Amino acid sequence: MRFRPLLTLLAVAALSLGANAAQAEPGGGEFPTDDDVNSVASKLYCPVCPNTPLDVCPTKACQDWRAQIRSQLESGWSEDQIINYFVERYGERVLAEPRTSGFTILVWLVPLFALIAGLLILRQFLIRWRVRSDPADLEESDLPKEVPPGVLRRIESELDDLR
Repeated sequence: MRFRPLLTLLAVAALSLGANAAQAEPGGGEFPTDDDVNSVASKLYCPVCPNTPLDVCPTKACQDWRAQIRSQLESGWSEDQIINYFVERYGERVLAEPRTSGFTILVWLVPLFALIAGLLILRQFLIRWRVRSDPADLEESDLPKEVPPGVLRRIESELDDLR
């Protein structure tokens, strides 16, 4: 009996420590969180607003889509399954990033090829420009054989004016 207050105190301390540990455990909250929903929604675009990601769009349609994503996550759907569901219903236009397969691979490859071609053209232009602007590289055939007399008189008169 004399240990009863001490045992009660120890039991209360143990229970409070256990409750704090349970609260501190990650993943102990509800699933899915807003971050889970927004993680999927950020990979989709609004069906109404052009070029607006689903996770930041304030329209009613996007709120409904986010609610649908939440219920699909609660049902155990994976991120890929959810994205595929929306693509099947609304088409590839809802994807934030085009897929890297089939015809849409051109969205990734064409800019790369254009950049490479542009750099090659710029390189050729700079090489030719540098060669033409370097007087040491001029061939004898590029230089005039004689200076016309009118030009010679004009140069001499301008030099006289400078003196």
